[in-house]
Amino acid sequence: MLEQLKKDVYEANMELPRRGLITYTWGNVSGIDRESGYFVIKPSGVDYDKLTPDDMVVMDLDGNKIEGKYKPSSDTATHIELYKRYEEIGGIVHTHSPEAVAWAQAGRDIPLYGTTHADYFLGPIPCARNLTDEEIEEAYEKNTGTVIIETFDGRGINPVYTPAVLCKNHGPFTWGKDAAEAVHNAVVLEEVAKMARNTEAINPNVKPAPDSIKNKHFYRKHGANAYYGQN
Repeated sequence: MLEQLKKDVYEANMELPRRGLITYTWGNVSGIDRESGYFVIKPSGVDYDKLTPDDMVVMDLDGNKIEGKYKPSSDTATHIELYKRYEEIGGIVHTHSPEAVAWAQAGRDIPLYGTTHADYFLGPIPCARNLTDEEIEEAYEKNTGTVIIETFDGRGINPVYTPAVLCKNHGPFTWGKDAAEAVHNAVVLEEVAKMARNTEAINPNVKPAPDSIKNKHFYRKHGANAYYGQN
């Protein structure tokens, strides 16, 4: 079932250690087949060196395991909430990459200081609030997803234009049209987080980039009249 999607999600997961985004098993990637309503996700706590495409777990959006010999990632309920709320999302990544985690632990948005950031994200990377004690005890992973949604809906942020979030005291989630693009955005997020930290170290009084720069760089790649790259 969904053999090609399993391969795609497996390859996306294997990109995380290659890109230095994870240590041990601290991360997961999923991808969804919107036609069937099923998604594929990495199994929980299985060493990356031992993973195969057949180890990927097929789930439905009600949290039922459809196929797989392992338990799915412990973050599965977060992925479910995001897939249910945002139909544009085709793949999701969660890591504990150190630069992005540092901003999450500080409880800060990552400001948009330059064109590298603006090429991928239209505005700051938002940091969601802490979960309450009740939310943690009730359904931690599901409520992580609902707090991400609360952040984007409450601030009026388009999740397609800003495909990343920081969960306070936790870490980053990114997404994209498929699993591969979600990983690409996770790599960019880590670099942007590092650049922003270095920028503030050099100039603690730095201000965000002007809207004219932000809009030019984002829309030349993603707008209706985008002209970056080849046709």
